[in-house]
Amino acid sequence: MDIVIREAKPTEYDPLGEITAQAYLQDGLLDYGEGDEYLPVLKDVAHRAAAAEVLVAVHGERLLGGVTFVAGPGPIADIARPGEAEIRALAVAHEARGRGAGEALVRACVDRARATAGCTAVVLSSQRSMHTAHRIYERLGFVRTPERDWNPVPHLDDITLLTYELTLRHHRDTTCGGDTATRH
Repeated sequence: MDIVIREAKPTEYDPLGEITAQAYLQDGLLDYGEGDEYLPVLKDVAHRAAAAEVLVAVHGERLLGGVTFVAGPGPIADIARPGEAEIRALAVAHEARGRGAGEALVRACVDRARATAGCTAVVLSSQRSMHTAHRIYERLGFVRTPERDWNPVPHLDDITLLTYELTLRHHRDTTCGGDTATRH
């Protein structure tokens, strides 16, 4: 399958939001299902695109999934520290899974981070049950960083997000997480 990774168009924000929401719902990742307070956040691709780069995987005209690449600490980064980029909201439509779209999206984020001088790592958070995503991360060289695991909903004891990090070895001429960061 020829999968193209590119920046999302504004006309794709709503469909990508729905793909992301359905992926989380169908995988049982939202404790309160359709009533979960995180569901509107997942659907709000426009908000993510205003503060970061939203990438999509497409096959022809068909939208397969997407991811948010956060160039460094900021309003939508969860765990990125200075010098780190972060991957957020990776999702692939159920009917498009197993074809390499998820891995292609993660690789595109890593490539963007490598093209950014001063960016030494890519980090991300993942739910315990996202085993397929964990296999992709580990295959691409990400390692678990249990010391950074965290709970996004502190009043609920059973929600701990696992964290991963990929140390980068190649840099260019922009600043990771700084005000002068450019996207490539």
